[in-house]
Amino acid sequence: MAINFDRDSELLKALGHPVRLKIVAGLLESNGCNVNKMVAELRIPQSTVSQHLATLRHAKVLIYQKAGTKICYRVADKRIAGLVKALRG
Repeated sequence: MAINFDRDSELLKALGHPVRLKIVAGLLESNGCNVNKMVAELRIPQSTVSQHLATLRHAKVLIYQKAGTKICYRVADKRIAGLVKALRG
C-alpha cells in the first residue's frame, strides 16, 4: 500500500499526544470502550477526554457507534494496531 503523505501525517499527528496514544492503545486492548470507562482509566476530566476523542475522530483514527445514550469508540484504521505494537517493542 502506498503512503498517502497528507493523510498519514494527520494520522500520526493525532497519535502524537500521550493521552490520545493511551486512548488508542486502550481501545485496541479492550476492542472498544465508552467515554465513562476512559475517564475512569485515564483519571482526567470528561471534557478533556471528549476533546481528544474529537481530534482522533477528525483524523479518522476512531469510529463510534451509538447504543442508546452511550457511544462506543473503536479504532478505525487497522494499520494503527501495527503502529502501537511497534511502539511497544
